[in-house]
Amino acid sequence: MFIQPIYNILLLPDVTYFFKKDFFADRSEDLKDDADVLFILLKSDAENGDFMPDNFYPIGLSAKIESVNDEGVVQIRTVDRVGIINPVLEDGEIRAAFAVRPSVEDMSETEQEAVFTDLRTTLLKFVQGYQWGLWARGFILQRKNVYDLASALSEYLNLTANDKYEILATDSVRARYDLIIHAIREFMEIAHVSSEAQEAQKDDQEQLYREAALKKQIDYLQKELDEMHPENISDVRKFEKKIEESGMNKEARREADKVLNRMRQEGKESHEYGLLYDYLDFVTSLSWKAPEFTPIDLDRAEKILDEDHYGLKKVKDRIIQQLAVMALNRKQYGSILLFVGAPGTGKTSIGQSIAKALGREYVRISLGGIRDEAEIRGHRRTYVGAMPGRIMEAMKRSGVSNPVMVLDEVDKLAKDYGGDPASALLEVLDPEQNNTFTDHYMNVPYDLSNVLFVCTANTTDTIPEPLLNRMEVISFPGYTAVEKYHIARKHLIPKSMETMGIKKNMLKITDGALRQIIDEYTMESGVRDLKKCVETICRSAAVELVKNNAVEGDTEASERSGISVTKSNLADYLGRRQIHSERKLSTKAPGVVTGLAWTRAGGAILFIETKLTEGKGKLTITGQLGDVMKESVQIALSLVKALYPKECRVFEDHDLHIHVPAGAVPKDGPSAGITLTTALVSLVTDRAVDTDIAMTGEVSLRGGVMPIGGLPEKLMAAQRSGIKKVFIPEDNVEDLEDVAEEVKEKLEIIPVKKVTDVLKKVL
Repeated sequence: MFIQPIYNILLLPDVTYFFKKDFFADRSEDLKDDADVLFILLKSDAENGDFMPDNFYPIGLSAKIESVNDEGVVQIRTVDRVGIINPVLEDGEIRAAFAVRPSVEDMSETEQEAVFTDLRTTLLKFVQGYQWGLWARGFILQRKNVYDLASALSEYLNLTANDKYEILATDSVRARYDLIIHAIREFMEIAHVSSEAQEAQKDDQEQLYREAALKKQIDYLQKELDEMHPENISDVRKFEKKIEESGMNKEARREADKVLNRMRQEGKESHEYGLLYDYLDFVTSLSWKAPEFTPIDLDRAEKILDEDHYGLKKVKDRIIQQLAVMALNRKQYGSILLFVGAPGTGKTSIGQSIAKALGREYVRISLGGIRDEAEIRGHRRTYVGAMPGRIMEAMKRSGVSNPVMVLDEVDKLAKDYGGDPASALLEVLDPEQNNTFTDHYMNVPYDLSNVLFVCTANTTDTIPEPLLNRMEVISFPGYTAVEKYHIARKHLIPKSMETMGIKKNMLKITDGALRQIIDEYTMESGVRDLKKCVETICRSAAVELVKNNAVEGDTEASERSGISVTKSNLADYLGRRQIHSERKLSTKAPGVVTGLAWTRAGGAILFIETKLTEGKGKLTITGQLGDVMKESVQIALSLVKALYPKECRVFEDHDLHIHVPAGAVPKDGPSAGITLTTALVSLVTDRAVDTDIAMTGEVSLRGGVMPIGGLPEKLMAAQRSGIKKVFIPEDNVEDLEDVAEEVKEKLEIIPVKKVTDVLKKVL
């Protein structure tokens, strides 16, 4: 009969095996009676549970049952190697004929004994180095031959079912011994290597445990020292604490930990220690935590804006709208504001007022003259002297993640081999991108979406279109004389006196003197020159006060030496009256007409002068005119020749000279067309234009008057210069809404559609 298949045991002849009685399944009762001979076979596929003849190797062992004890253990002794012939399955049992398969006895008993003795000795030496060696020694000494030893060790040997069957099926005794010895020696070598690896791993682990324990001990002692002497806290410990408390995002935390580990490994003696220290000091000084939204009080914001700035109603209304949108969304929201206007009109200072109204930190960056992109994005740390960009440096100065940041003079950014800083600003000012702004020095993203950016510029002409599209332009018109008066009374004079240390009762500037300063000493759109004049008066007054011993605390002396600046003594403080080319002409002459121009400093008047001299029709243009104005000259000349062909015959034997004073100041722009045309017509018709008249507008070859820009500033310049009547393009009538009522009241503004309308009214 066949017993249940065997999977893991190395089957060899003349070996005793022990099995549980239930291993024999349904034939367990036959073991006591007639089951004297058994066939033991290895199953070829251990994972296949089918009990079929094809699932067994064809060579096995015959065996005899030696005993069955009361505990159900069956002792079996193997006899011969047998080959199975024609196995068949009948009634759930496999039956087959068999033939004894004799071995080739090519080793004597003496050789077999010597091999066994040598193998046993080797195994005994091998097990001495292990904790279980004493038990293994007794186990080995119980074995009687090579087969017995191999079978006992078979579950520990690295043998597959095929390897075990190969040993059993080998006919040559010597070859069989060689396979067994090879398997046992391979087992010992694997065990030896594994033991060495475990020992090495154990040593490494012990070393790691020791290092970890020492580090914990050092950290504990360092912590104790830091608590006892906080002024001597180590750099590493300081940055560990800062990084832990910073609230960095994952990328920044990973980079900071990496740099901190390098700093710990390098030590203070390393030449890179200072660079690593500077980096960690910078990133840990930034505010990484998202700010809590602070409710916005619009009434308070309006009050602050009105207190800090006189006029600018439209500008203030737009700012209040922005704050209202932020209040509804409870977060930073809305367009990037670009304040455009002449110097001294309050563009930068209104950013401070916005910060005060919101209760936020204020920080300012001047972008004028920046040529290198790294000034915005920072330098990579691979370069010597690497620094963060101005944006992140300003964030560090503010100490918060939601300041009001004023980017001054955006129109003065330059471009050269160092890159395009204007393009670098695109990411900074784009709400869709600046939440992951990456400074090259930091090399980790930082969220700028909570920053309220405010930009300023004198003009939009030099701002690249992609950058300009990211901002909403808000124009700052120039101040009228009345507005300048109130600004000086409310802001400039009190601040200047406070700066100079002059008490309120020590100096008085009369209304007449102040208006004279505005009218005769300043002609700008803003109030910078007015501020300088007030400061000059205060400095001069300070000299007098000190000479008269009017010091702080001496009330009697202060009252006795109080200074009053009036129209009569104003020249003593500011010098002789300033002469301005912007004053209207005192006398009129043919060929001379007053025009209006827009400059970065505000509006200005200019004079178009024409002259005929003996010659052959040559045209001379002076006054540093740009290409646009030179084209306007050609258009005006062609138009005049078409309108007055008879009078223009004078050009055939005369040279024409056109000059725009002052010659040292460059001039350009598309708004002098009707002025040039009128001047040429005045010249050829020998009829002078009234000096109280000024005009602005471009002209076409068809004689149409085209719209222009900067109308509020131009009209303000006309009013300051004493002009009474101004011609403007009809298409610019809507722009009059932006002109101060005071200016419109003092000017007769006449819209015109064609140049002939101008000529009819002025000639």
